[in-house]
Amino acid sequence: MNAFADLHLHTQFSDGTFSPEELVNRARSVGLTAIALTDHDTMEGCVRTAIACREAAIEFIPGSELTAEQDGEEIHILGYLMDAENPKLQAELVKFQTIRQNRIHEIVQKLNAKKIPITAEAVLAIANCQAPGRPHVARALVKAGHCATMDEAFERFLKKHRPAWVPKFKMSAEQAINLIHQAGGVAIMAHPGLNRSDDVIPSMLEAGLDGIECFHSKHSAGMTEHYLQMAKEGNVLVTGGSDCHGLSKGRPLIGTVRLDYTHVERLKERAEQYKAAPLGSGSS
Repeated sequence: MNAFADLHLHTQFSDGTFSPEELVNRARSVGLTAIALTDHDTMEGCVRTAIACREAAIEFIPGSELTAEQDGEEIHILGYLMDAENPKLQAELVKFQTIRQNRIHEIVQKLNAKKIPITAEAVLAIANCQAPGRPHVARALVKAGHCATMDEAFERFLKKHRPAWVPKFKMSAEQAINLIHQAGGVAIMAHPGLNRSDDVIPSMLEAGLDGIECFHSKHSAGMTEHYLQMAKEGNVLVTGGSDCHGLSKGRPLIGTVRLDYTHVERLKERAEQYKAAPLGSGSS
């Protein structure tokens, strides 16, 4: 019997709506063998997700989705199987989370300047996590009646070039890859089809990128084939996931991408290579 995984999932610990337990229940209901939690700039939800997975007899892959930049392009890099107790990783995640919290205050100040009476405290209460983001501002705007939907909130206020847009701090892609490697993890470029920046992939591969997320809920069949070919030519790993954010983007996407488990095995083999190498030699 074939085994399948979904390696790109979010919970309430970043901008998803599911608790770890709800996420795992959904994973079990759609017949997944393994899942990865990849909340933005945090691994806060990994302990609870691991416990829920153990109870559901589902394999758990700890992870996080880091925001980076390459040649002026925003890139998301998925770090898998990192040691959450790694001191450098912990310190950097705390720094990213503080930047995220400060960004909420800046966004709210811009909204207030547009006569939108909303508070950072209200947004952070809705977020109730260490890594808040713009979706939490959007939820606060909807809850307060200033927007009918989250999509409207982004279109009117929160997207780039809109009145409350605040740019997000980004490390370089090389820094993100090195951070993941030194924590014993594997670095994968997330949803390249959404970035439309294939030109940065070669330089990221030179920086030590381990693979490409070829399968994604927003990748067309053509995109998937394109990135599978690119991964093959680069001799790098292939991963995939639904990028499920719970109910915040309509129906839950978990299970819509079913990655063959052989790719999980290769991912784990690569992580074992990094963990067996002397500290600092895992990155190129």
